[in-house]
Amino acid sequence: MTRQCWLDLRDAGPWRREVSEEAVHQRFEAIVADDPADLAGLPPTVTRVLVADAGDLGDDLGDADLVLVDPRRHGDPARLAADQPGVRFGSRVDVTDADSLAQACERVRRDELTVLRFHDPTHIPLEIVLAAADGAAGRVITEVDGIEQASVHLTVLERGPDGILLRPGGPGDATKLTELLRHRSPDLDLVTLTVTGVRHCGAGERACVDTCSYLNPDEGILVGSRSRALMLCVSETHPLPYMPTRPFRVNAGAIMSYTLAEPERTRYLCELSAGATVLAVRADGRTRPVTVGRVKIETRPLLAVDAVAPGGEQVNLMVQDDWHVRVLGPGGVVRNTTELRPGDEVLGYLPGRERHVGYPIDELCHEL
Repeated sequence: MTRQCWLDLRDAGPWRREVSEEAVHQRFEAIVADDPADLAGLPPTVTRVLVADAGDLGDDLGDADLVLVDPRRHGDPARLAADQPGVRFGSRVDVTDADSLAQACERVRRDELTVLRFHDPTHIPLEIVLAAADGAAGRVITEVDGIEQASVHLTVLERGPDGILLRPGGPGDATKLTELLRHRSPDLDLVTLTVTGVRHCGAGERACVDTCSYLNPDEGILVGSRSRALMLCVSETHPLPYMPTRPFRVNAGAIMSYTLAEPERTRYLCELSAGATVLAVRADGRTRPVTVGRVKIETRPLLAVDAVAPGGEQVNLMVQDDWHVRVLGPGGVVRNTTELRPGDEVLGYLPGRERHVGYPIDELCHEL
């Protein structure tokens, strides 16, 4: 189900018109106001949502397609909709205590749509409501005061709400919310690389990237000595004879190596730090951003793995010289780097452009 973007005009101030036009341009699903006049003139591409005031519902709903009511004050939304054909009704609940939390749980299980605002600085009430809503047919929309709060709501209980109602701080916030809700980490077209040589190359510093996520057995991060060609280093999810698994870790490579931090942005391994993100990649090319919890850098013997891409591109990866450092081959086959031999196949990715401070750029650049 697609996450919905809603805009709240109730406290939009002097830039009410600007943020409203921005939301329409970004194809928001709904615009919310407490004055019918603020909904007038909006195009039919957006749902016009009126928040009923604390008094009686009244007769002037203007051009509203949907009216948000307090069920305890205005009545059951389904009954209101039956009395006023052509207008949809939904619930709005301010969660401030145990009683209002119980009401929110009741509404999300029975209403077509429920908009919630949480007043305390804890996400436990939202977790409880989302658990109560699991399996229900209606949508849950949560009100937020900014993009940072929206990003947190979207990850609560893994699923988050069905949409976000944003109180914008100014023009530009609607665009940021669109990017946050509708961004999908793209699949990558991995290629099969053929190993041409493996050699010992002295000692140096290597980086283990410890993420804040459990990584899958066929998942790791892309690493390479050259920005145009990377190999897929697998996570430490596979058993080792002398130590427990570290399913959050990738023993990635020498500190000067490139990795994909975002689909279009590389970083050096030594640039990663706690709170940064790195792109986790599966053997079939699926990706997801994961948060870095720690980068562990230590001096170790190093091993250079050379390979060639189908188009002739030269690939190099420098890793710790040890049997337990692994890369992925086609089909997710796990290969120990110390056992690689010329002719073996491993997975890789060819970003295709040179890099300047991690950004793709078309310029002359030789990497040897």
